[in-house]
Amino acid sequence: MGRTREGQNELPMIPISAIFRSVSTVFTELINGTESGYGWVLNRGDKGLLRSLDQLSSREASMVPAEGGASIAAHVDHLCYGLSLFNRWNAGEQDPFTDADYSASWRKASVSANEWEALRSRLRKEARSWRDALTESRQLSEMEMIGIVACAAHVAYHLGAIRQMNRSTRGPTAND
Repeated sequence: MGRTREGQNELPMIPISAIFRSVSTVFTELINGTESGYGWVLNRGDKGLLRSLDQLSSREASMVPAEGGASIAAHVDHLCYGLSLFNRWNAGEQDPFTDADYSASWRKASVSANEWEALRSRLRKEARSWRDALTESRQLSEMEMIGIVACAAHVAYHLGAIRQMNRSTRGPTAND
């Protein structure tokens, strides 16, 4: 790093705090939607994952696609579990990922109205806790930084999957 090819200008090194702010900005947009009419990942006016899920009933969240796969409730439970692992790591747990049972997070296929409310509340809590953690810049290994970036990408993947499963969760189409 820092070396340039002949004829190229050297690019400044980006401080780790700027990287954290960047990941936090993208993650926040994914869960809370776009702000002030501008989006990095989502289209302008998109309400993001949390408010999109609030539009669904427990029955809609429990529906399994005709071609098979997981329900929206299972996707949400899976996101809760993954974010809880990151929050445990952030709280100082040495390595909560080593013995993680990701398959268990897919077993919640259907939910009652009360369970759906609780599941969305849990996602909101885990997502906000992780978003807050992303505002605390710290030194990381390369593997830890990759994990943090991958977490935002993972949330984006599931937001897209959920939006493919239920049209009412989709955001606005691109205007430009």
